[in-house]
Amino acid sequence: MSSRPDSDDLPGIAGATGRYREWSAPAPLQGCFGQLWRSDLPVGHSGEVAVLPDGCVDILWRDGRLYAVGPDVVAAHPQLLPGAQVLGARFQPGAARAWLGVPLDELVGTAVELDAVLGPQARQLAARLNDVGDGDARQRVFAQALARLPRSTGSRHAVAARVFGQVRAGGHDLAAIGSGLQISTRSLRRLCHEQFGYGPKMLERILRLQRFLALARARPREGLAGLAADVGYADQSHLSREVRALAGIGAAALCAQWRS
Repeated sequence: MSSRPDSDDLPGIAGATGRYREWSAPAPLQGCFGQLWRSDLPVGHSGEVAVLPDGCVDILWRDGRLYAVGPDVVAAHPQLLPGAQVLGARFQPGAARAWLGVPLDELVGTAVELDAVLGPQARQLAARLNDVGDGDARQRVFAQALARLPRSTGSRHAVAARVFGQVRAGGHDLAAIGSGLQISTRSLRRLCHEQFGYGPKMLERILRLQRFLALARARPREGLAGLAADVGYADQSHLSREVRALAGIGAAALCAQWRS
């Protein structure tokens, strides 16, 4: 008997399940937020949804509540009802730590209700969103209300943003990255823990997974071996181990669902 799981038993991947859209944050939010996004699950959806780690932090609205969602090191599996709508605002790299007021290594793998950070302002914003019955209108209210929050006018940590950009582009030599930014390797590690939630090696693994996903969608006919080589994995086995460790499912199954 085969030990491979039936495809019906695999979780739906966020961004590939239902309808997912994202767009650039409007001008009043761009100092802190890079993208706004919206996910609508099918009414008939059942089972888990897997949110893959991406090195980012989001403010999101789901199930009538607002959350600050910290960085993940493995796929998260939020419990969502069929037909659920989720609205999100993704922080610019290096902006979340100052906006939330806590080092991000204290938020790894957690979703904290936003009123724990903002108090009554967050409760009032959640109440406004809950009073809006139309999804498109709620999307507009979400962006407008975030722009009115005093913290939405902040800015990101310039060095942290540059570190993220270099690692995302494929940089993995920590000494070279630190030297280019005129900081020690030890300071680079400390900065990554404070600004991203984990060290630069974990950040590299997560952003390499994201490069794999982007390339898999851009090259729908490319096999895993070719994708592994071009993304920076040692070989296809390395890719398979990393995808299984970070996403919780096999590389082929992830790739098939992501491309569908």
